[in-house]
Amino acid sequence: MKEYDVASLDTFGAKTQLRVGDASYEIFKIDKVDGHARLPYSLKILLENLLRTEDGANITADHIRQLGGWDSTAAPSVEIQFTPARVLMQDFTGVPCVVDLATMREAVRDLGGDASKVNPLAPAELVIDHSVIADLFGREDAFARNVELEYERNKERYQFLRWGQTAFNEFKVVPPGTGIVHQVNIEYLARTIMERNGQAYPDTVVGTDSHTTMVNGLGVLGWGVGGIEAEAAMLGQPVSMLIPRVVGFKLSGEMPAGTTATDLVLTITEMLRKHGVVGKFVEFYGPGVGAVPLANRATIGNMSPEYGSTVAIFPIDAETIRYLELTGRDAAQVALVEAYAKEQGLWHDPDAEPDYSERLELDLGSIEPSLAGPKRPQDRVPLGAAKTLFRSALTDYVADDSVGERDLKPGVPREELPRGANGPADEASAESFPASDPPANEFSDPADEPRDLETAAVGAGGRASNPVRVTGADGVEYELDHGAVVIAAITSCTNTSNPQVMIGAALLARNAVEKGLSRKPWVKTTLAPGSKVVMDYYERAGLTPYLDKLGFNLVGYGCTTCIGNSGPLPEEVSAAVNEHDLSVVSVLSGNRNFEGRINPDVKMNYLASPPLVVAYALAGTMDIDLANEPIGEDSEGNPVYLRDIWPNSAEIQDVIAQAIGATGFSAAYADVFAGDERWQSLPTPTGDTFAWENDSTYVRKPPYFEGMQQEPSPVVDISAARVLAKLGDSVTTDHISPAGAIKADSPAGTYLAEHGVPRHEFNSYGSRRGNHEVMIRGTFANIRLRNQLVPGVEGGFTVNHLTGEQTSIYDASVAYQEAGIPLVVLAGKEYGSGSSRDWAAKGTMLLGVRAVIAESYERIHRSNLIGMGVLPLQFPVDVTAESLGLTGTETFTITGVTALNDGETPQTVQVSTDTGVEFDAVVRIDTPGEADYYRHGGILQYVLRRMIAN
Repeated sequence: MKEYDVASLDTFGAKTQLRVGDASYEIFKIDKVDGHARLPYSLKILLENLLRTEDGANITADHIRQLGGWDSTAAPSVEIQFTPARVLMQDFTGVPCVVDLATMREAVRDLGGDASKVNPLAPAELVIDHSVIADLFGREDAFARNVELEYERNKERYQFLRWGQTAFNEFKVVPPGTGIVHQVNIEYLARTIMERNGQAYPDTVVGTDSHTTMVNGLGVLGWGVGGIEAEAAMLGQPVSMLIPRVVGFKLSGEMPAGTTATDLVLTITEMLRKHGVVGKFVEFYGPGVGAVPLANRATIGNMSPEYGSTVAIFPIDAETIRYLELTGRDAAQVALVEAYAKEQGLWHDPDAEPDYSERLELDLGSIEPSLAGPKRPQDRVPLGAAKTLFRSALTDYVADDSVGERDLKPGVPREELPRGANGPADEASAESFPASDPPANEFSDPADEPRDLETAAVGAGGRASNPVRVTGADGVEYELDHGAVVIAAITSCTNTSNPQVMIGAALLARNAVEKGLSRKPWVKTTLAPGSKVVMDYYERAGLTPYLDKLGFNLVGYGCTTCIGNSGPLPEEVSAAVNEHDLSVVSVLSGNRNFEGRINPDVKMNYLASPPLVVAYALAGTMDIDLANEPIGEDSEGNPVYLRDIWPNSAEIQDVIAQAIGATGFSAAYADVFAGDERWQSLPTPTGDTFAWENDSTYVRKPPYFEGMQQEPSPVVDISAARVLAKLGDSVTTDHISPAGAIKADSPAGTYLAEHGVPRHEFNSYGSRRGNHEVMIRGTFANIRLRNQLVPGVEGGFTVNHLTGEQTSIYDASVAYQEAGIPLVVLAGKEYGSGSSRDWAAKGTMLLGVRAVIAESYERIHRSNLIGMGVLPLQFPVDVTAESLGLTGTETFTITGVTALNDGETPQTVQVSTDTGVEFDAVVRIDTPGEADYYRHGGILQYVLRRMIAN
C-alpha cells in the first residue's frame, strides 16, 4: 500500500507541468481555486496540499473550496486533513514510533503477510540528540567522555535504533554526536520544495518535538505533534486539523548594532504572548523581512512553542535561496525551490498585504539587548534593568530574614525591593501575563517536577545570612551567595544554529582573554553546538582556544542544559547551595527556563544570547549592571566593562564571510547517517523483525496487536464499566502522560527494582518510552493529579471499587482487568489540553479504559484517544458530572456504539448507571477517517490491515 501513489481526483483541473532546466515536474496550481491570491503564505501551502491529495472522502472538493473562501475573521471551525510530506523525530519520542513499526512487522508476519513490506510511506528521519548529558566540562576530554557515558547509558536504545536504520525503507537515523535535530533539519534534511515520484510540492513536516517549528524560518510549514500522529503520518495517514486563524506580523527597519537574534526573539516572544496566539499560525511579512538573516528567522521560528503559536513562518525569498546555497544544497534543488515558489505565488512580496485574521507590527530598530527570566521565556528583561529586576525577583525565592539584615550580595534593604517577579518596570506586563503554569513540554522530558516556590523560598528559615565560603576542588577559596551564576551554557537549537551569535560569543571570549579576564571558579561553563559545522568554523577562525581558555570546552552535540541535561554541579557548589538554601542562577542560550527544569540545585534561570552567556560567566553573578558596572579587571588591575569586549557587527560579519562556506556544511554532512566508529561497532540485531530481549527494561514489544485478526471484530457496547478516575477541568496531557524522574516508591520504580535496575540507573520516563511496562505504570501518576475519587489526595491514586480500598491507579487497573471489568474516565472542560503526548492516549488504553466522558476536549488528545481505540464522549451542553449527581462510584453502561458497525457514526449514545442516571452523550468521532480507526480498534490496526489487504 502506498498512499502517496493515489492520484488526486483533481476536480479543479489544477494538475500541470513545471519545467526547471532539463527537468519537468508534475505540480498542482493553486490559482485554479477562487480566493487563492488573498490567502496568507501558510494557507497557500495547505491549499496545494488538499489539491494534491483530494480523494473524495477525507479530502473533498468542498474542503478545497472552504479553504479558498477562508473567512479570516471567523473562529476556526472547518476541519481538514493535512498530509505532511515527511516526519522528523528525536530519540526520546522517536523510539516508541519505531517500537510500534517493529511490532507491526511481527503482526503482519503472524497474519501471513510479508513483514518486510511494513515501512514508512513518507520519508522519516530520526536524529539522536536528547541523550547526551554535560557530566564533564571545562576540560579537553569533556566531549569524548560525555559521549562514552551517553553510549553506556543508552546502549539498548541505540542498538534498537540502529536495527531500525537498516531494517526499514524510508527511515534514516542521524547517530549521536552529530547535532541537534532542528539544526540538522535546517542545514541538511529540509528540502523547502520536495521532489518525489515525479511531483514537486512544498516541503511540509510534522515532528515529535515541539521546536520542529525552527524549520519555519526556511519557508517550510511544520510543527510538533505527538507520537501517534507522527506514526500515522509515517504510514500515509493525514493529520486532522482546523483551518487556523493566521496572525500577520509585519517587520520593518533594521536591527541596531550590538543587538542579537536572541534580543529580537525575546522581544517577539513577549509581544506574541501578550497578544495571544495559542493555536494560531503566525506569519512574518513586510519590508523588514529581507533584512532578517535566515539564521535569525530560524531562531524566531524555533521559539514558536514559547509564545504558543502552532507555527511562526517566513515565506521563501532571496535569503532562503542564499541559505540553501550556503549549506551546500544541490544546484538543481535550489533552482527548483526558486522556480516553484515563483510559479505558485509563494515567493515573498515585501509590498503585499495578505488577508490576515489579526495583525502586529515591529520596527526592528527598536530592539534592545535583553534576557528573559527568571522562570518564563516571555518575561523579557532589558539588559540595562537586569540587576534591578533580578533583585526584585529574588524576593520570591528567599526568606524574609535572608535579605537585607547583613551585608549580603545582593544586600539591598527589604524596603527597596518591590514584590513580584518582574519588578516595577514590568507592572503592565505582569497584568498581561497572569501567573500560570509553563506550557506543557511534550518532548523534552525534564528530570524534575517544578519546585514548590513557597517552600523553596523559605527553605530552612533563611540560613544564607552571609556569603558562604567554599573551597573548590582545586583548592581555590571563594564566596557564594544568592544570585551566583553557577551554570553558563551555550546550548540548544534556538541559538546554536546562528553564526552571528555563535561567532559573537567566540569573539567576546577572545577579547576577554586578551584583557586577562577569566570565568569565576563556581561557574559550570558548557558549549553544546547544534552541529559540527560550528566547531568547523570556530577552528577556521582560530577562536576555539579562547573559548577553551574560559572553560567553554565542547561538551557534546545535542540538547543538553535546555532540557535539563545540564549534568551535576561541582560537589562543593551543590553542597553549599543546598546546605545554605542559596538561590543561584543559570544563564543559558536556550528556549525554556521553567522552574526545576535546568538543574535541581538552581532556582532562577535566565535565557540570553551566547555572547551574554560568556559575559555572565565572567561576572559570576546576576547581581551586576553589565551596562554600567565593570565585569572584571584586566591584567593591570584596570576595570573592564562589557562594552570594552563586545565585538562589533562588522567584525562578526567579516569572520562569518571568511570562516563559513558551503564546503564546511558539505563536509559535516557528507556521510551523516553512517556515524562514527562507536556507532558502527554497536552489536546490532539483523533481520526483518527485531530480536526482542526479555530482560530489557528500555525496549519491549507492546501488546497492541496480540490476537489481532485480518478482519476487525464488530464494535460492541460497553457494559458494567467502573470509573478509574473522576477529574476536574483543565486536566492536561502532563497530568496523564508519564514524564520526569521515576520515583523509587512508584509502580514504575517498583517494576524497575524488581528487574534488577539500581536506583541510580532508573533514568527518566522519557528515556524509557520504548518500554510500555514502565509507561503504563506512570500513566495518571502525576504528583499534582487530583482524582475526585480520593478527595484531598494528590497523585496517581484511586479507589478500587471491588474492595473499597485506596490504591494506585495502576494497581486498580490490574485488578479490574483481571476481573474482566471495563473502565471509564469522567472529566470536566478542556480534557487533554497541553502538548500532544502520545502516551497520554496509549497509557489510557493499556490501563483498560474503554471510554472517556468529558465536558470538552483538546482536539489532538481527542484524536489520539480514537487512534488508540478509546471512545471519546462528551456531556450534553450545560450538563456536567456534578449536575447529574455522578460521584464516580456508579456502574456505567453505554449503548448505541454498535451503530458504527453499519458504517455510520451515531451522533449520540445512551449512558446509564446503576443508580438510575441516564443521558445522551455526544460521540466525538468527528471525521470518517476517525470512524474507520475506531472500528479497527485503533489507527495502527487500521493501517496494518490495509497493508495486508494491498
